[in-house]
Amino acid sequence: MGHRIYKPTSPGRRNSSVNTFEEITKDRPEKSLITPLPSRAGRNFEGKITVRHQGGRHKRFYRLVDFRQDRYDLPAVVKAVEYDPNRSAHIALLEYPDGEKRYIIFPTNLRPGARVVSSRGPVPIQVGNRAPLRYLPVGTMVHNIELTPGKGGEIVRSAGSAAVLMAVEGNYAQLKLPSGEIRRVVKETAASIGQVGNVDHLNVRYGKAGRRRHLGIRPSVRGKAMNPVDHPHGGGEGVNPIGLKYPKTPWGKHALGVKTRRKHRRSNRFILQRRTH
Repeated sequence: MGHRIYKPTSPGRRNSSVNTFEEITKDRPEKSLITPLPSRAGRNFEGKITVRHQGGRHKRFYRLVDFRQDRYDLPAVVKAVEYDPNRSAHIALLEYPDGEKRYIIFPTNLRPGARVVSSRGPVPIQVGNRAPLRYLPVGTMVHNIELTPGKGGEIVRSAGSAAVLMAVEGNYAQLKLPSGEIRRVVKETAASIGQVGNVDHLNVRYGKAGRRRHLGIRPSVRGKAMNPVDHPHGGGEGVNPIGLKYPKTPWGKHALGVKTRRKHRRSNRFILQRRTH
């Protein structure tokens, strides 16, 4: 899938680009697979802002994506590829022989009319098929990977991402994740074959603030542009450095380059090599 660069007809258009949506084959979502998605604008149940810089986005419905794919050994036909406003990846509409429809994450090179199958045993090594890691050959690119058997895919679900199956030893499989981290997971956990579609999502340049506002992203003000009462970086006459040994968050904690992962997490023992970026 490609992306189109706008002509510089205005400052906001200069250097901006947009997806061409060549893979999309259906404009309207399946009515039985959508649900209302209220805009919370970063606020919790008390109405207090817990995530800053959110609000004002375009209305949207939530698509009920099937991350478990628990209808085993029942081939489904890919009916369409659709846009999903709630994630960077596209979604594919499947129809099972009994007429039931479900959405899945759309992998690269999956075309309408193709058949995909999910199983607890071996499956043909084709894009879109899903099986436990123990039945996949080493070197296979996978996505929508479970961390707990039967729970549904939790990692490697964003546009263009894929993990590589490095080895299967004992009760565990080794995966190289998109970040470069090499991690052990139980070999009974399921994964889908292939790379997530919409690979060019990373190359899209929004070009102007208005396009970000449509996505619900509000402006972020630099700390050094604030007053000292509002931010540790604030104050000073004109353009000044922050005046601190290290950057801080608005609440006085270390920022930028500080490790935030807890030292004694139970899952640390599954990480064989830390992420590289």
